[in-house]
Amino acid sequence: MPDLFDVVDLVVDIPERGLRAGMQGTIVECHPNNAYEIEFADEQGETMDFLALYSNQFIVVWRAKTQSPVPIAEQIASLVTKMPKEAGCEVLDFARFLHLQQQQQKRS
Repeated sequence: MPDLFDVVDLVVDIPERGLRAGMQGTIVECHPNNAYEIEFADEQGETMDFLALYSNQFIVVWRAKTQSPVPIAEQIASLVTKMPKEAGCEVLDFARFLHLQQQQQKRS
């Protein structure tokens, strides 16, 4: 569950605000119903935008409580749960392909 001061990656474009998927922001307030105020800043730390988003619009990539990054497997799982079942199956198939490819490279 997202928490105050966690760093998030946007997973949707919000073109009317100039925000693109992949941009990072920080949770600065938690609201009911899975809504969070997110602050997006530029490289100089200046606020670019500040808006309420729902948890299905981002994934947490760094946890403030533990002062540590979220493991990649957890980030992937979080993202896959936001996808339709068919897309999740494609991600699983791709992960299997990559796993098999690595196993074959180890044997070579």
